[in-house]
Amino acid sequence: MVRRACIVVTTVLALSCIAGPVRAEPRWVRHVGRIVGGHPMSVVVGDDGAVWYRHRPGVGRPPASNEKLLLSMALLDALGPDHTFALRALGSAVDADGTVEGNVYLKGQGDPDIGDARLDLLAARLWKAGVRSITGHLVGVTGPFHHDWFAPGWKSYFPTYDIALPTALTYRGNVAPSGKHISDPERRAAVYLSHALRMLGVSIGSTATAGPGITGITDLADASSKPLRSIMQRMDHRSINFSAEVLGKALAYASGSAGTIANGAAAICAYEAARHVSATCHDGSGLSYANRQTAIGIVHMLWNAEHQPWLAALRMALPAAGEGTLRHRLPGIRIRAKTGTLDNVSALSGWVWNGPTDGWITFSILTSGMSEYPAKDLEDRVVHVLANRARPPS
Repeated sequence: MVRRACIVVTTVLALSCIAGPVRAEPRWVRHVGRIVGGHPMSVVVGDDGAVWYRHRPGVGRPPASNEKLLLSMALLDALGPDHTFALRALGSAVDADGTVEGNVYLKGQGDPDIGDARLDLLAARLWKAGVRSITGHLVGVTGPFHHDWFAPGWKSYFPTYDIALPTALTYRGNVAPSGKHISDPERRAAVYLSHALRMLGVSIGSTATAGPGITGITDLADASSKPLRSIMQRMDHRSINFSAEVLGKALAYASGSAGTIANGAAAICAYEAARHVSATCHDGSGLSYANRQTAIGIVHMLWNAEHQPWLAALRMALPAAGEGTLRHRLPGIRIRAKTGTLDNVSALSGWVWNGPTDGWITFSILTSGMSEYPAKDLEDRVVHVLANRARPPS
């Protein structure tokens, strides 16, 4: 009996030597595991291709406004951080006495932030170009983007309350002074430009209107937007749905497709697929409950971004603690991350500075099926652990 027992013990010891000792999980991993617990969350943490922690990494969940993070990457890759969107006035050539025969067409290219100041600048440049009289209309061009204003997975009231009509020529966020979302921003922009030109002394033959552009005319003057990096920073800090859908249409148009919400979403998913990440995209803002991203997919996209020349522009576009949608969250933590919120959906993805390694690490936290405030509390608790205690696997 004793001999057999020795044989069994010896065999177990031999197997133990072959397999190696069982390693206990690091304390920080166990801590994150306790925070995540049985909640409907996906969490992935890592650094430049190495995963440090994963929990339900491949579960597809609605990313909410984390979709704007992926849109930002696709835009930066397609257009570059210094890209600008021209606001152009086009018409027949100015004759010797300063007259433009016929209409002058006001055309946008997808800048979501056109307002009175830009139109005043364009008016001044038309005056400088010698324009003193326009015999026809000021026409706000209704293209080249389509006027579509819905996506699969949107709630029916979103166009009324959550997102204005995304157009190529925008005006004051496409919102009336009353706060109502408008359907004629092109006409309103043309009306304002007419007023600004008349204040300078330019005579205009007819009332401002909106309509399609025409070919065979020339540029009379233009006024460019801020660089894309600045437009994206405003969009991502405040999580502006309108800006995202305008820029999504611009992304589609730059890719050679019609400027629609669906084509902008398809361009985001195509950008991910080219980097071996599978997703489902229906819009650029993340309003769609039918969108699906995975935490591991978002982390892989962040790792890809770390090797791009526009990385700094992307990080600066994301809010830090105390800024934008993080204004009441994570004080004292060095972070650059995009939030996301829908009913029973929350997300937080980006970079947090890790004390033990003295460097940035990537993370994505996606939650679905849980109310907003408890989910964001769990996100913040996880980020605190990542900032102060997380270490790479030994």
